[in-house]
Amino acid sequence: MGLLNLLGFGAKSDNLKDFMARGAVIIDVRTHEEFASGHIKGAKNIPLQVISGKVNEIIKLNKPVVVCCRSGMRSGQAESILRAQGVEVINGGGWESLNQKL
Repeated sequence: MGLLNLLGFGAKSDNLKDFMARGAVIIDVRTHEEFASGHIKGAKNIPLQVISGKVNEIIKLNKPVVVCCRSGMRSGQAESILRAQGVEVINGGGWESLNQKL
């Protein structure tokens, strides 16, 4: 993995492949209602509004994390929150496009 990837500036698809190969957990940060209308199989639903309070649970998973939402905006916020707490995380963007990449 290159320096740019380590800093989070590498190709997102390369990071995604690496994360998934290491057993990453996919966290969908949309509301429960949005999640119920469709989601990635096996994804965990932790809405953005409560993710700060779930950081310890996420850290205990001891796995890299891929966050997603509808468009990538909320997951970008979730990525910042989790990264600030030491979680190895990438923003997977919108759940539908992420699902196609998996």
